[in-house]
Amino acid sequence: MRARLRGFTLIELLVAIGLLALMAALSWRGLDGMTRAQAQMRQHSDEVLALQAGLAQWGADLDALALQPNTPSLDWDGRALRILRRGTATPGAGLSVVAWSRRNVDGVGQWLRWQSPPLRTRGELELAWQTAAAWAQNPGDEERQREVRIAPLDQWQIFYYRGDAWSNPLSSEGAAGAGQAPSTAVIPDGVRLVLTLSAGQAISGVVTRDWVRPTVGGGK
Repeated sequence: MRARLRGFTLIELLVAIGLLALMAALSWRGLDGMTRAQAQMRQHSDEVLALQAGLAQWGADLDALALQPNTPSLDWDGRALRILRRGTATPGAGLSVVAWSRRNVDGVGQWLRWQSPPLRTRGELELAWQTAAAWAQNPGDEERQREVRIAPLDQWQIFYYRGDAWSNPLSSEGAAGAGQAPSTAVIPDGVRLVLTLSAGQAISGVVTRDWVRPTVGGGK
């Protein structure tokens, strides 16, 4: 007798298709989870690198602080820290004014850095110094083009190390008197930066960064 050929029933096909669909859905969820995890790790890595670069730039700006007669070199007005800094190693780079501040951008507090173009004359220097203060309060479109966002920031504080103690930069201690030219005597021995980073970032909470003037202790 010839063997009777038997195929798949409709129910068996439906069960097989259902199992294949379930396996495909589980595989897609697994791939989607891996993709999300990789994206989050990449975002966290970018946030950490941006903060590290910002802190390094902060120290570099202070290390390059320039002293000029009858010209402010470092000033904290409660909103922005302005720094007169030497140019890069490029010949003829001149001086520039750098400002650091915190401001709400699109409803989020941001730690920001602003830098002027290279300065050649005293008039350009004075204008850049005033522009840096205005940028921290109410920047225009031109000033915004020269700013860089560093990291989301809830608040920040600045302290000066003067007279063997950390103090409020706005206090009269160590400040230049009327008509007194800025000098190394009124530049603080150290500057302390205290950042309160926004929650939900790769690094959150309070971060403290101390800078010490290179000439303190004989430049050692």
